[in-house]
Amino acid sequence: MSRGFVKEEDQEEIPMVPPRADLPVGATNYVTENGLLQLLSEKDKLIHDKQLARQDNEKEQRIAINLINAKLQLLNERISSAKVVNLDDQPKDEVRFGAIVSLLIGDAKTPKEFQIVGVDEANIAANKISFLSPIAKALISKKVNDVAVLQIGKTNRAFKILGIRYS
Repeated sequence: MSRGFVKEEDQEEIPMVPPRADLPVGATNYVTENGLLQLLSEKDKLIHDKQLARQDNEKEQRIAINLINAKLQLLNERISSAKVVNLDDQPKDEVRFGAIVSLLIGDAKTPKEFQIVGVDEANIAANKISFLSPIAKALISKKVNDVAVLQIGKTNRAFKILGIRYS
């Protein structure tokens, strides 16, 4: 039946699903083991939420379930494309995916540590940066005592590598 003949109150809203972290077309979805576990945990939570999605109003329940299903679809796509990187196989003396890098940034006196992780695991508050970020790209393949330079606007920011570890 044409939607023109459906009562307005019978039309359901299409749920707006926030996009996942950007992963450019053609980019490999690298993840750490912890990153994959986080994705699987998120999936379990959504499945659990779907089972509990009981609303008094049937329409609200359908909308809630549709939203969860849409989130699950995006999440399942990420999980199925995930390529786990074994950190034990990474070169210990070089910055690669999964590395925890100790850096002196610019003229700072105290070092900062960042781990290079997958796009879904990235969280700057937890000092985890995406392997696709400009900083990570500048650090990849560098070794201890190397300096990576990143142009930020009109200034160059230096990142001196003090240590590299994988855990």
